Amino acid sequence: MKGRHALTVLVILVVVFGVGGYLARQQLDGKLELPRLGAPECVARADGEVRLDPEQMANAATIAAVGIARNVPDRAVVVALATALQESKLRNLEHLGDGNDHDSLGLFQQRPSQGWGTAKQIMDPRHAARRFYISLTKVKGWQKMRVTDAAQRVQRSAYPEAYEKWADDATVLTKVLTGQQAGGVTCDTYGEDSPDAAATSKVLADRMKADFGTKAKGVTTEGAALRIPAANSKTGWQFAHWLVAHAPLTGVTRVTYADQQWSAGDGAWSSAEKVAEQVVAEAVAGG
Repeated sequence: MKGRHALTVLVILVVVFGVGGYLARQQLDGKLELPRLGAPECVARADGEVRLDPEQMANAATIAAVGIARNVPDRAVVVALATALQESKLRNLEHLGDGNDHDSLGLFQQRPSQGWGTAKQIMDPRHAARRFYISLTKVKGWQKMRVTDAAQRVQRSAYPEAYEKWADDATVLTKVLTGQQAGGVTCDTYGEDSPDAAATSKVLADRMKADFGTKAKGVTTEGAALRIPAANSKTGWQFAHWLVAHAPLTGVTRVTYADQQWSAGDGAWSSAEKVAEQVVAEAVAGG
């Protein structure tokens, strides 16, 4: 009996340490994202699927929008998103306790001591993304490089191959956030309770203009409605997906473009009455 009991204990220990070792390896590899039960989730779908929490998706949308504002090729957005996924998991990290080293900060773990800007500037996702794109597009031949090689030329990481594992996820995110896929971003929300920082339509319009620059010219607000002119389908889906990506954190309840409408009620796109040449969103009234 003692021998059988000892064998049972040994088997249990092997299983526990085996699973623990697997989880640890997955975390070190950067691919494990443990879900938070009951928390809102955003999904990007385009020849693949990427699941992120609202903070991550909003940051991804801002990185893509800054690239669009700068007229960079879609490939640059792929490299930028893969880099941010590796460096910060698309979280705007501020403190050393968050896992970054030296004076590294923000989405791309840029360092004030290395000339990326002040700590305050680097913690602004728009500034961080702009600086990344500026550095990337100065690299000769970057468009023909592997994602990890292009990223490494900018980041100079101790782990130069680390960015490649995010290339597929970054490609999916780029396809939807640059408007190549209709209805490609969906988000759950906080149910009937708006987030504490729910944005008025004016505040939301200002955020769009800050992210997209002159690409978002012509944005107007009327009560709770936000209207953005869309010159073509790709532009329209860029704006529509940005609005959905930011919805859980800003309180946007409805986004309509073409003959599709996303609703916070069910977190999905469905058929709707066609809206011509503009994206319409519903935010908090006022402002």
